Amino acid sequence: MRYLLSLVFCCLLASCVSIKVNYDYDKGTDFSNYTTYNYFSDMETGLSQLDERRLIRALDSTLQFKGYRLAEEPEFFINILSSEYRSAPNSSVGIGMGGTGRNVGGGVSVGLPIGNSGIQRHIQFDFVDAERDALFWQASTESGYRDNASPSVREDRLRALVKKVFSKFPPETNR
Repeated sequence: MRYLLSLVFCCLLASCVSIKVNYDYDKGTDFSNYTTYNYFSDMETGLSQLDERRLIRALDSTLQFKGYRLAEEPEFFINILSSEYRSAPNSSVGIGMGGTGRNVGGGVSVGLPIGNSGIQRHIQFDFVDAERDALFWQASTESGYRDNASPSVREDRLRALVKKVFSKFPPETNR
């Protein structure tokens, strides 16, 4: 029984892919000046229409919880870009053999990949000041992606991604 629980725990741990987030922002920006937002009208996210709607719903609820309002004439615009790529397997095992004798050497080595390569999704959020048309905040994420996941799993995954990305928005500026 202990072996089975250990095996299940290892499988769960391996299936949980972390969400990596990188932030960048203009240090001269006073984030308290921004209260309204909207999305670029010509935004091409690279997501399916359903995933795009899921992401925007999660983003809207998160920003509104933080006190921002969706407006026709906003103080900043949001642009979302995404792409998918296949990542290489993380680890491999090397098997080798060789021999030497009297200044003659030789060897053979073979690397066997362990695990499958996975599909990763990169999503970038750009916040652009509407008046100055200048980028003032950006977040870039990478996370695992399964294109055969159920709609509820996709929505949960996008909600978790938005929660992590906007956990540090607005940034605490030290002047």
